Amino acid sequence: MGNINWLASYPKSGNTWIRIFLANLMANNAQPVNINQLQDFSIASNRETFDELSGLSSSDLTLEEIERLRPLVYEIQSDNATEKIFLKIHDAYIYTCDGIPLVSTRATNKALYIIRNPLDVAVSFAHHLGATHEKAVENMCNEHFAFCNKNLKLHKQLEQKLLSWEKHVLSWTSQQNIPVKVVRYEDLLHFPEITFTSIVEYFELDYGKSQILSAIQNSSFSELKKQEETHGFIEKSPQAKSFFRKGKAGLGKDELGAELSNKIIASNERVMRQFGYL
Repeated sequence: MGNINWLASYPKSGNTWIRIFLANLMANNAQPVNINQLQDFSIASNRETFDELSGLSSSDLTLEEIERLRPLVYEIQSDNATEKIFLKIHDAYIYTCDGIPLVSTRATNKALYIIRNPLDVAVSFAHHLGATHEKAVENMCNEHFAFCNKNLKLHKQLEQKLLSWEKHVLSWTSQQNIPVKVVRYEDLLHFPEITFTSIVEYFELDYGKSQILSAIQNSSFSELKKQEETHGFIEKSPQAKSFFRKGKAGLGKDELGAELSNKIIASNERVMRQFGYL
């Protein structure tokens, strides 16, 4: 058993919200944490961390070489940690060309998988990418979709294979190598005390009800939106107008329209039905 707790999700599904909640919980202060100071909740695809821990320059490596080394980097990261740490990850749960899980089993303590209605994800994803709804839906239905895999420039993050939305969900929720708990974005919205408390208990964090409720309040959408409007948010995509847009559930179908909604449903019906989205 390792020291890494993975916060896994398809993009725009509530991962950052969970990270900010945990940061507020662990800070245990009356005032909300600064959303631009989440260094203790980094992302697994951070290129700088890879270079530092591997002792190599990732810019000199091929995408395949980087992928083969990533499990070893996570093991070093886990071994160096003196306590449990949290890492955000958008990669699907895949295997390297050597047949080894990208997410090292030896480096792992537990994983949390955050899932959101793909109709809502599509709208938020389009906004994040500065793309059309059509392009976002096309990406979500593409079994070979990946981030940061173009050689036009050196990305700040390493390549992340997302696959299609459905395959991403199944890759994490069907694997048997590491323990995983699934939480729905919608339950975080509608049943915050119950759902956030279940996360705290799952990770065996020693915080009481009052501390959890305070962290929920300090991580509210209105607070995050206010901070971004005042100070900006360093994790916002350059193509997006803002990172924290509406923070609601159930608007995707109307915003996408019937044709695009039906395309997502046709490609992802099995998993949508499994998690209560149909």
